[in-house]
Amino acid sequence: MRKEARAALIGGAVAVVAAGAGFTAYALSGGGTEDGGSQAGSRTTAGRPKAEQGPPSTSEVRTTTEKFLAAWAKDDAAGAAAYTDDERAAKTALTGYRKDARLSEVKLEPGTPAGGKVPFSVSAVASYEGKSKPLAYDSELTVVRDEKSGKPVVHWQPSVVHPGLREGDSLRAGEAGTPPIKAVDRDGTELTPQKYPSLGSVLDSLRDKYGDKSGGKPGVELRIVRKESKDAEQRGADGSKDKTDDKALPDKTLLTLTKGTPGTVRTTLSAKAQANAEAEVKKRQRASVVVLKPSTGEILAAANSNAGGMNVALQGSLAPGSTMKIVTASMLLEKKLASIDKPHPCPKYQEYGGWKFQNVEKFDIKNGTFRSSFAASCNTAFISQAEKLKDDDLTKQTQEVFGLGRGNWTTGVSTFDGAVPVQSDAQMAASLIGQGGVRMNPLNVASVIATAKTGVFRQPYLVAPEVDERALATAPRKLSPAAQAQLKELLTYTATSGSAAEAMAGLGPDIGGKTGSAEVDGQKKPNGWFTAWRGDLASAAVIQEGGRGGKSAGPLVAAVLRGGE
Repeated sequence: MRKEARAALIGGAVAVVAAGAGFTAYALSGGGTEDGGSQAGSRTTAGRPKAEQGPPSTSEVRTTTEKFLAAWAKDDAAGAAAYTDDERAAKTALTGYRKDARLSEVKLEPGTPAGGKVPFSVSAVASYEGKSKPLAYDSELTVVRDEKSGKPVVHWQPSVVHPGLREGDSLRAGEAGTPPIKAVDRDGTELTPQKYPSLGSVLDSLRDKYGDKSGGKPGVELRIVRKESKDAEQRGADGSKDKTDDKALPDKTLLTLTKGTPGTVRTTLSAKAQANAEAEVKKRQRASVVVLKPSTGEILAAANSNAGGMNVALQGSLAPGSTMKIVTASMLLEKKLASIDKPHPCPKYQEYGGWKFQNVEKFDIKNGTFRSSFAASCNTAFISQAEKLKDDDLTKQTQEVFGLGRGNWTTGVSTFDGAVPVQSDAQMAASLIGQGGVRMNPLNVASVIATAKTGVFRQPYLVAPEVDERALATAPRKLSPAAQAQLKELLTYTATSGSAAEAMAGLGPDIGGKTGSAEVDGQKKPNGWFTAWRGDLASAAVIQEGGRGGKSAGPLVAAVLRGGE
């Protein structure tokens, strides 16, 4: 199992008028100062130094940036580090830039600052045992005011050296420890990040896991080497610690100096489905989608509109909103707290645990049934049953029937397995409608609707277990036949006559679907979710800040289902 990993670029909380004048570009042979200590002056009061306060001025941002980059370009790691707020870490990283990454002829050119943030371009030459190649990339630094001294300094973080670096990572040139791979789809079509941009991190993960098992030979590369995190612990949404059995992110090749001999790794992906998914997310912002086969669990496609960013489709950790009602409904049906055509309350408001819950646009259904409540995605229909449930009922249902949140998926690449922590009072009630501490991604939600369709949890996977003789996760029990039949009918009705009907129009007859939206603190619009099946294809998508799921994520899911495998 591989858990999601997050990377954040921390910017300085300062606001400065952008400088109109350009900065000087510094190279190894360029000018600059060797002064590593004297920066901003200090004011005095009654003969005693008083540290400057407030954000750095435009002049201070410019001067600090110039001196830092000039020292870096001249291979003066100690001098450059003196202009940061963490001299020790900066010196270690900048020393390794030359000694471990073997980068020389470094040129650094600042761009136009925005407040305290200054983008800059980097060009250098990577060399190893007589082989050399140029390297170019963009990075960013932030100038802040040191609280103690009052001097403007570069806020140190590994991403200053390279945007792909996280805490503990390093740049290294040399013979790659893992041979390259040639990843192919289910029919033998080669999968490359150039043709399928969303697969970049997936291909890195495949190489990390299968490179030394696929018969290839390593080449000479400049790589980001990730901090080893075997047996590392990651806090889940409930504050508990989840064990990980591998690095959260794979090593990443930045430059190939000498090509190795790749071995072949066959995946379950479909080049056709992947291309279709890539095309659809490209039309949208902050969109992620997964397509899989309910009958087997094979992952056919996974795509993100921000192809170079976080792989939300497989590793995201977001509240799934009303798509979680599939799991909750299955639980209510099994516990006889709901029945598809029996009366079921759907008031405008429902209180529980000190919170007052409401439906979207405060609608209600008078004299309604569970069918009508589910199809309209009525929140209060589920909250009204909270008082009859134990705190751990939803967690057990999710883990025991739908196979989620147990931390044991072995998909072949890095994935987040979902989390439904045990909660109480209002948070427990919120979990019933996919809020509270519930966290999932499109892969998890696609698996949920696949289980609902077939009645059996089949762990999703991207590499067949026969490749490395690993065991796929199983669920302790199946959904009861009576509950599964009703749940499947509810989802079909929702896709034909309920909130999912508009998006799923024309895709019948074997269809089912569920809409969802999830409120997020600080966002004006909720994240839009949608999941559906069509025949032996299941898909789920999220569009962050997309609003109502039926309008935002619905057309995306419908398009990839229509495209087939």
